[in-house]
Amino acid sequence: MASTHRIVPIRRILVAIRDVNRQPPRHQLRKAATLARSLHASVELFHAITEPIVPHLMHRKGGFRDVFATARETVEERVQSRLDRLARSPEFRGIRVHSAFSWDYPAHEAVVRRALAMRADLVIAGTHERSFGARLLLTNTDWELVRQCPCPLLLVKSTRDYSKPAVIAAIDPFHAHAKPARLDDRIIDIAATFAKRLGGTLHLFHAYMPLTIVAPGPAGQPLALAPSAELEDMHTESVANVFDTFAEKAGVPPSRRHLHMGEVTSELESVVKRTKAGIVVMGAVSRSRLRRIFIGNTAEAALDRLSCDLLVVKPRRFVTEVPKRTRAALMARATT
Repeated sequence: MASTHRIVPIRRILVAIRDVNRQPPRHQLRKAATLARSLHASVELFHAITEPIVPHLMHRKGGFRDVFATARETVEERVQSRLDRLARSPEFRGIRVHSAFSWDYPAHEAVVRRALAMRADLVIAGTHERSFGARLLLTNTDWELVRQCPCPLLLVKSTRDYSKPAVIAAIDPFHAHAKPARLDDRIIDIAATFAKRLGGTLHLFHAYMPLTIVAPGPAGQPLALAPSAELEDMHTESVANVFDTFAEKAGVPPSRRHLHMGEVTSELESVVKRTKAGIVVMGAVSRSRLRRIFIGNTAEAALDRLSCDLLVVKPRRFVTEVPKRTRAALMARATT
């Protein structure tokens, strides 16, 4: 079956190291190395120093200048040493790896700024382990990276290695939430690239809800009515025709097409478990009126509930709201 998807070049990978004081999960480093080898890409290990030592204060006159300078130097040496040790890890043998850090906050803005500066094609970040009581405290960086990272963002959730994985492109051909029509093509292209380079298989997924007819009720309020079986069959056939058109174009055989009626996250997780998928690729879109990213309940629930890694893709012309200058730099400029 011929396909028309294109291979997306990924040459520069940024790996966000959350905490240099603790060893990052080995599976995150292994997966970064596996992708770098498969994609013929270089790797940068990056850490944002968010300790409350403000760099621009060191340029002011006064007795604290030397104290700040010494403290900064000590922190930087420690961070650089630990990043260099990670870069020498056996996982990265034979791969071009370097490290970088910056004084910047909050962490998600620092990662986005570094991704823009190095023109990263992919950002890899490990998700926190979440307990019920810690969820509100630990997920903000993940959400903000999903919303603001301009290039594809791989959130590593599973400890399983990429061994000829199933890669699922989760598309929405009916463009809910005013999603750009070409985003589905981009999702498929990137999913196909990962599947091919990792020696895996490309799968296509879409979930849709039953047809609902809204009619005025006795008091004038809207009333949801169940359609006839004939109308429901027509709805299902229409959805299937559009979905199959995407699948044919991407060269995905019927055995790897997953069209389900039901709630997206639960249906997607069932497909992930059945196929033992390694990566799910889905899109995040922008609401231009509000100038913010809309990911909705689907992606947010997926981040929490999916048992495999999640690769989030933006439209091609997406522009992040993260400023290019760090907050410290903006403060320094304002005080000069």
